[in-house]
Amino acid sequence: MGLVDALQYRLPAAGWVSILHRVSGLLLFVLLPFTIWLFDKSLTSEVSFEEFTSAFRAGLWIFPAWFVKLVVLAMIWAYLHHFIAGMRHLWMDMFHTVGKEQGRNSAIFTLVSSVLLTVVLGYRLFF
Repeated sequence: MGLVDALQYRLPAAGWVSILHRVSGLLLFVLLPFTIWLFDKSLTSEVSFEEFTSAFRAGLWIFPAWFVKLVVLAMIWAYLHHFIAGMRHLWMDMFHTVGKEQGRNSAIFTLVSSVLLTVVLGYRLFF
C-alpha cells in the first residue's frame, strides 16, 4: 500500500476519535512537566502567582505570550478530547452499545463537543 493509497482512504469518525485519543494522551504526557510547573506557580505564593500570570501577558523565557497561550490551548483540547473520548469508551463498555450507528453518533459527539469546549475556553484564554 503506497502513500497515495493511504491518503485516499476515508477514515470514519470513530477512527478519527481513536487516533486523536492516542494523540491527546501523548500530548498530555509530553506536556506534563509544563502542567506541573504551571500548577506549582499558580499555588505556591503571591510572587509565584505573579510569575504564572506574567507568562500569559509577557511570555516565558524565549517564548512570547501568544505561544504560551497556544500551548495551553493545545493542553485544553488534549484534556477535553481525552476525557470525552474516555467517557465514550466507558459508556460503550458499561452498556455494551457497540453498534455502527451508535458508534458513529458518539464519535461525532466527541469530536464536536471537544472542539466547541476548546473554542469557548480558548476565547477566555485569549480575550
